[in-house]
Order: sequence, then structure tokens, then C-alpha cells
Amino acid sequence: MTTEPSAAAEEAEPGTPDAGPESEGPSPEVRPDTGTDGDGDAEGDAGEDGGAADSAAEGTASTAEGATEGAAAQLSEAEAELAAQRELRERIERRKAEKDGPVLAGTALSGKAADLLAAVRAVESGEKPSASVFSGPEPTPRRVAQEPVRRPQPVPSGAPASMASESVDAVRAVLVRGGAPEALAPQTAATLGEGADGQLREDPWQLLRVAGVRPEQADGFARALLGAECGPDDERRGRAVTVWLLEQAALVGHTALEAAALHAALAQRSVPDPDAAVQSALAEGDALVFQDALDEPGGTPPAPRRSVEDATPDDEGGEDGAEAEEARPVRVLIGLERYALAEESLADGLARVVNSLPKDEGAAAAWEPAATGSAAELIRAVAGRGLVLHTGGEASRAEPASLVAAALSLGLRVCAAAHHPDGRRRFAELLAGADARETASDADPSSAVVATVAGLLSGEEGPGRDRDGMLRTDLLVVLDAPQLDVESAAMLAESLPDGARLVLSGDPGVLWSAGPGRVFADLLAARVCPQIASRTPDPGPVGELVSGIGIGELNQVEAPGKEVVIIPVRDAGEAVHRTVQLVADSVPRAIGIPAEQTQVITPGHGGAAGTRVLNAALKERLNPGPGRFGGFDPGDRVAYSATPGRSVLGQVVKADAEGLHLECAGVPVVVPKERVEQTVRHGWALTAHQAVGVRWPAAVVVLPGDAAQALSRPWVYTAFGRADRHLSVVHGVEQALPHAVAEIAAKPRTTRLPALITAQIPPSV
Repeated sequence: MTTEPSAAAEEAEPGTPDAGPESEGPSPEVRPDTGTDGDGDAEGDAGEDGGAADSAAEGTASTAEGATEGAAAQLSEAEAELAAQRELRERIERRKAEKDGPVLAGTALSGKAADLLAAVRAVESGEKPSASVFSGPEPTPRRVAQEPVRRPQPVPSGAPASMASESVDAVRAVLVRGGAPEALAPQTAATLGEGADGQLREDPWQLLRVAGVRPEQADGFARALLGAECGPDDERRGRAVTVWLLEQAALVGHTALEAAALHAALAQRSVPDPDAAVQSALAEGDALVFQDALDEPGGTPPAPRRSVEDATPDDEGGEDGAEAEEARPVRVLIGLERYALAEESLADGLARVVNSLPKDEGAAAAWEPAATGSAAELIRAVAGRGLVLHTGGEASRAEPASLVAAALSLGLRVCAAAHHPDGRRRFAELLAGADARETASDADPSSAVVATVAGLLSGEEGPGRDRDGMLRTDLLVVLDAPQLDVESAAMLAESLPDGARLVLSGDPGVLWSAGPGRVFADLLAARVCPQIASRTPDPGPVGELVSGIGIGELNQVEAPGKEVVIIPVRDAGEAVHRTVQLVADSVPRAIGIPAEQTQVITPGHGGAAGTRVLNAALKERLNPGPGRFGGFDPGDRVAYSATPGRSVLGQVVKADAEGLHLECAGVPVVVPKERVEQTVRHGWALTAHQAVGVRWPAAVVVLPGDAAQALSRPWVYTAFGRADRHLSVVHGVEQALPHAVAEIAAKPRTTRLPALITAQIPPSV
């Protein structure tokens, strides 16, 4: 590698790095770059969480160990999710009722188009579609979005959702009879809803709907209940495994799967007739099928249709249209309803944002006096367009801050939202220190509303909503935009009033969202709106190093002040020892940054140098104690995950009969005793996904040999970029680090957003 040990000899003894044998796990081609593990982290345990995966699907990996850990006792989120799904289903029915009339076309169709239309009619009539049909139509341009969907908010984390004791007891009895852990009873009852015990007796594979349950476990449960009637060719099993695979794909970022990939994954799960299994899931409404047209080289991509129900005779263009349909290359996708609706709602909302901005040249001219300095290009773009994308690193946040000041000077209502409370704090400090001369304004930039995305959507933060449920803002600036999953992005877009502007700003090099979708990357690729790339580099040796990683180069940088230090280690045991030494002694002594301002980052929770081992070692050195309350003591640093996929950092204050008392981002939080194990981890060491959106004065990145396969350019970019003033790298992966930076890009995610958005907003470039 090109980065060599620096002059800080006092921090490490010279040694030859020894990566050691790599842990058994998925190959780089199929290993997902993200996945939720239930504690709010989006990474699996390096060296610990193996699992079968379909190489064609690139992410339908089996549930990680962490997902099982976080599944139990997530009752509040489960109940809220069920309510959200019910509301989404009701929305589908309302949308179907709004159609002009039944589909009368079809005589001019042939081949796949005709077969698909027949399949949809069969589903609507209650019959089963032909097993040979495995395709879906292209989406059509959507109508302007109406009032946004009001999804129920999660139950406050202080108490799990209540379930009738009779229902839970009935479910527990069925679980015990089938040999399943009775501890699953509360969550199973919450997931399946009313009559859960009867559903399990009738279809034991319904247990797969419970987070953390794997197909082989559901198979054992089914055998115990059904006996000789149970078999791998059972239609109920095929349908349940199909839905489970789609849910696993969502955990690693996909909003849908290509039909061929889903078929292959089903075959790996011993489903004898994958096509029949998929058709059964489609017939029952557990999954949806889509057909997206593929762009032909040198051709203009056709406007996709959303579904067959939206087709009219004119859409097909008679026999010529049918022939063109047959000749056009398409991609057949299968997805879950909730993510399909979210992507369509997001495309609708963004189209409305673009089209509802008043076409008033005079209004755009009013922004011109403020268009000065490094933010001039961004301000001019926002003046004339409703949707703008802004890319750049940490230093580039000064440009959205100048934009906010400019908008306030025009009397606009402005709201900014960050992914993490630390990002909210840093941006608020930028606004408070904004130079009024740069915007030629007497407006106080600190008067803008600054929130987190989660707080804005829940209503706990932000400007509030009007009578129609729309956010009271004229300009919404979303920072850390790569962290937006498709559902959060859809809710934001749906919540903007007509005429409001939306700016999505973020660093495209960091890890993508923990939830499904890659909204920011999809919009950048679609090129349907102005894209402003910041020219403001992150300063110092750390900024120079990270900038090189972003373009695939691991460069040696000059660090006269020990800003970047490489500590080679031979094995995981030495890596743990050096890490504790750095945090507790070397960095405070040599750099002047105390231990409480230094963050350790490692690729996974498991393994010989994962977060579990490192946190245990750091606790013993920095805050030793008996851990009488679930392993925690007052003063412990923790990562608290009220909802899966999002961690908030904090500190333990005390423990009493109410639960574990934390202080997270200055807010007191009480975690009930029964939820501590599933929602609270020690936080001296985090994974890169947990650390996204946060920066510390110093960061120690630990790269043990067994984590070599977990490395990728986005992971390294994100982990190294968490350091503000000092970065130490405990390096035990030898050439795996430069190889990851140069060769291993982000794992692709299958999404429909590009096709949906370009059908409504023509590419601007």
C-alpha cells in the first residue's frame, strides 16, 4: 500500500502486517454492502455472520445473526409497521377505484404482453394466473400526487406495543407445540395480528413473517405441526419463501429483484417449482410484478407503464404497438407492495416539486444579489428549479448554509434536516456562524429550522404542518442525502407543499442508506434536475487522504502534525491491544484529544476484533464496572437503536426500576429493562454504518485480518472520513485495503426509481 507508518513511533512498534486467514463468508461479488442487524446497524458481523446468498440476486443473503438478536421485543415497531402496511393496502384500493373503468383492451396484444394481461385479469377474478407468466408491464406517467399518505408513527420507544394476553398465550401454545421458542410469541402475535394462532395452525410457514426466523426453522416448525402433510413442494412454503427472500433483499437495499434472480434464490432454498411459487405469491397479493423497459443504445427510452390496469387501447398502438412491445428489451422485476408504492409515491412527489414551482423569471432574479462566493452556483440553481442535487464533503456544507441565509433574506420559510443529531448540531453551528456579508442579507441564518430527518417525519422536530398535513416550509434542504431510504424520501416528498423547493445535499462516496433504495444515487444517475458539485475540498491531511479514496486512490499524505498514523498489527489480539492503547493513552498524550472525543470504527460486530470484543476491552480500561443492569454501568458510552437501521449515540446516566436511563444527543431516554438487550450496545466502538452522519475530533479505524472481505471503497471512505483532526488506522489486512479502495465499489441495488422518475421528468442533460 502507499500509506506507510508515520513518524509517530511512540504509538506503534514496527511490525510486519499479517492478514491471517480470511473468515469464511460470501464472496465479494455477492456480499451485500449493507443489511440491518436489528440493533440499528446496517452491517453484518464480520467473520461471524455467514449465510447463503444467491449470486445472481447480489443481496438475497440469509438473515444475519444480528437480525435475530434485534427481532425479539421490537413490538412497537412491528405494530406500527403492520398499521403502515394496512394503510398502504387501503391506498392501493382507493387508487384502483379511481381508474376510469375496467381494462377492455387486449385483443391487439400478443406474446408476453397478452399473457401478462390475462394473468392480471385472472388475479382480479380470484383465479390463478398461468404458471408461464412471469412478467409485468412498464409503468405509465403518474398523475400529480394528491395529499401525502399519513403513515402511522412508531410507538414511543419507552414501551412495547401491548397485546392481549389471551392472544399471546394462544400463539405461545402453538409455538410450543411446533417446537419453536415461546419467546417469539409476543412478536408473532403482533406481526400476524388478530387470529395469529389460527393462521399458524393453518399455514405454519407464516412464521417466516417474523423477523429473524429462517426458512429451515420454519420448515421444522411446519413438520412438527403438519407431520406427513409437510413437504418442500407445499404451495404455502413456496409462497412464504418467496416473500421472505424479497424481505431479505430489502434488508440489503433492494426494492425489488429481477425475476431470474428470484427464481435462482428460490431454487437454492429447495423450492422445486420457483415459477409456481412466485405465481402463488402474486395471486395472493403478497408480491407485485413490474416490467421496466431497458434503454437501447442510441435510442430514446419509452415512457414506462406502471401496471397493466393503467393500459388503454391507445397505449398499445394496435398491432404495430404490440410488435414494438415484443421487440423492446425489458426487465421483469418482482417486489413487495410497500416498496413499490414508496418508489411510485417518491416519483410522484418529486415530479410535483419540479412542476409546481411558479415559472416567474422575476422571482428567480431576486436571488441574484445573494449568489456570491462558493455557493453562487447552488443559489442560482435553486432560484430557477424546484429540485436541485448538491454533492460534496464535509466542508461543502458551508454552501447549503449560505443558501439557507439567502432564502431567509427573501422572506422564505426554510427548514434543514440532517441524518443524525450530530449532523443537525454541526449544521446549526454553521448557520449561527454564517457571514451575513456573503449573502448581502440582514437575515439571521440561525432562525432557520434545523432538524433530523426522523424528527421531521415524526413531527417531533421541524416547522410543523398545516391543515393539509404539509410541512410549513418554502425550502427544504436535506443533508446527508445518501442516507435517505426510499420510504423516508417518499414521505418527505409527499409532505412538501406546492411551490416549495427541495435540495438534496450529500457526499455520494459514503455508504448508502440502511433501508432499501439508493435514492440519491438514482437521482444523480437519472439527471432530471440540476446537479451542483462543490469545489470546496475538505482541509488537512485527513481531507486529502479521504478525497483520494473517493476516486479510488490510497495515497501517502504528508502529516507533520501526526494527523494520519498507520499502526501495523500481526493479528486480531494485537489489534485490540493497540486500539485500547491509542484511545486511552497515545491519542490524548500525542494529539491532545481526550478519549471521550475519540471514536473506534471497525467493519463488523463479530470476529476477534469486532465491536463486541473492542467494546469489552475499552469498557474495562475506560469505565470498569460490574455491569449490573444488562451489562451497563453509569458513564458507559452506548449506541441506542429505537428503530432498526438508526443508531443514536449517548451515555448511561443511571438504572432503576423504570429501566436504563440514557442521555442521547442531550435528550433523556429511558429504555425499559426488557428492551435493553435488543436496543442498546456499548458505543466506544461502532461500525461504519452506525457512524455515518457523525464526525469526531479523532477516529481509530480497526482493520483486522478477518475483516478483509468486508472492505469496499465506500466503507473505507466512510470510516476514514469520520475523523476531523486525527486518524489512526490499526492495519492488519495488508494489500486488501488498497485493493478495496481501487477495485471494490458499492454493491449494486435493484431499484425502479430511475425508470419511474425519467418517465415523469425528462432528463435535463
